[in-house]
Amino acid sequence: NNVFGLNMGYDIQRVHGMKAKLNIDGEEVEGSAYIQKVGVQAPSVPWFWGMLHFDDGSYLDWFMPHVSPSFTMKDDTPWSMRDFFRSPNAGSGLFHDASRNRTENFKRCTVELERQEGENALRDEQGNLLPRFKIKVWNGRTQVSIHVRATSRARWVFDQPTRAGFVSHLTYNEYPLEIEKIAILDEKGLRSIDDYEWIRGNAEHAWGILN
Repeated sequence: NNVFGLNMGYDIQRVHGMKAKLNIDGEEVEGSAYIQKVGVQAPSVPWFWGMLHFDDGSYLDWFMPHVSPSFTMKDDTPWSMRDFFRSPNAGSGLFHDASRNRTENFKRCTVELERQEGENALRDEQGNLLPRFKIKVWNGRTQVSIHVRATSRARWVFDQPTRAGFVSHLTYNEYPLEIEKIAILDEKGLRSIDDYEWIRGNAEHAWGILN
């Protein structure tokens, strides 16, 4: 339960990693899952969030709420000229490192967003170029740098009537990820994508403001 003041804040309950079985069009599939439940009693600002699962049972997440002119955006169209500046606000991360048998907490986090380019660039169903994310989290012992690209886009649009007839808007995007590069550096050495059989993940990017 995270309360900022005046009983405003958010509450989150989550299971970072668990084994999962499901049926897709009659085919049994096994994998890993992340489950969360979030309750919010506060105006929401733009944010980045993401989660990676590793074949050895490790998991990593990052979260970077930020102040940006993108909070004035009123539709779900990406790559707005208003999204040119982002000031991080208490970015953080967590890495449960199965091979080191420890969990790292990060109080420093950066997220860069760019369009995919070239003939292999992917687009959403409306023809918009999908994003590539560059994430870095670190503390005094461990640093993790990640390059991932979105493979598709799901989005939810919220338009909330407010005072004086105004409407606040929030676009919430989710992106399945393809991991392109990862570097995990600690006191025992450097690990890369080649040290894992598979890494899967999902990312969020929200803009607008809901109050």
